[in-house]
Amino acid sequence: MSTSGLGSHEARFYETKGKKVQCLLCPHECLISEGKRGICGVRENRSGKLYALTYGLASSIHPDPIEKKPLFHFMPGTMSLSLGSVGCNLKCRHCQNYSISRASPEDGGLISVSTGEIVQRARESGAESVSWTYNEPTIWHEFTTDASRAIHESGLKTNYVTNGYISDEPLRDLKGVIDAMNIDVKAFRDEFYRQVCGGHLAPVLKSCEAARELGIHIELTYLVIPGYNDSESEVHEFSKWVADSLSRDTPVHFSAFHPDYRLTEVERTPFPTLNRAYESAVEAGLEHVYIGNVRAGERENTHCPGCGALLIQRDGFRLAKTDMSEGRCAKCGRAVNIVL
Repeated sequence: MSTSGLGSHEARFYETKGKKVQCLLCPHECLISEGKRGICGVRENRSGKLYALTYGLASSIHPDPIEKKPLFHFMPGTMSLSLGSVGCNLKCRHCQNYSISRASPEDGGLISVSTGEIVQRARESGAESVSWTYNEPTIWHEFTTDASRAIHESGLKTNYVTNGYISDEPLRDLKGVIDAMNIDVKAFRDEFYRQVCGGHLAPVLKSCEAARELGIHIELTYLVIPGYNDSESEVHEFSKWVADSLSRDTPVHFSAFHPDYRLTEVERTPFPTLNRAYESAVEAGLEHVYIGNVRAGERENTHCPGCGALLIQRDGFRLAKTDMSEGRCAKCGRAVNIVL
């Protein structure tokens, strides 16, 4: 393990403001003094230049089923090589990966990895894509974009598992570089984002809309937290926004919360609460709604929005049955929003 390259790569998307630099990568737009770092903890001002401290440094590398992201409509049934680093630009009280999201580059455990090594490991594991996940990939922007271009050249696909807290220009930089995104919409109230996550809702919604406009396949995850974001009215408003501002065929995953980090006093999400969220989304017109983080049986499966035929039957992260032909329902021929 080596961290010899720590801080050696100049960041993109920043401006010099006297002796300070302003990072323009995410909506925080941190104004950073000499020798200091932004909220994410991995971008540092050194003599008027902003450096990406974790370029080529990974905390975790592991092959996963693509369904684990969760991405149910992007290359279903395939494996994806998952990579993460450290740091995050939000500070969620319920973070389930806080051991790396709250870590600094100096905490140890980071390994140097090249794009060639990533491609090799993906091939050896049988993966057909690379997932930038575990911590927030936005703050790893320079490396994920450079590596993803090389990954594409090798014939593999790429995806982000992201909180969507990214500014417009860096997001547009991902066009043709990132093929799919699972975006966490953590609630549908700005108050929740301010008090629980240290951010704002509007930039996340804008990112969802922009990613779809750019032709990136998107799926959304809404972690249902009892007493925080689980009211029927909030879930309905979220679902209606997906139908009206994105598309009715956008896959939405309502995931069960479990107590973690600084939100340990809250109970696990009861299944009836998840079920109500599911039904509310269906009533709002959404065509592909799922329940996650628990065994949900039929509500993990994909059906044709036209004739109702079972297209993909899932058993956990394993596909038990598929009935599609070139992205269409094998029974009625309707095109389905699935990237094969």
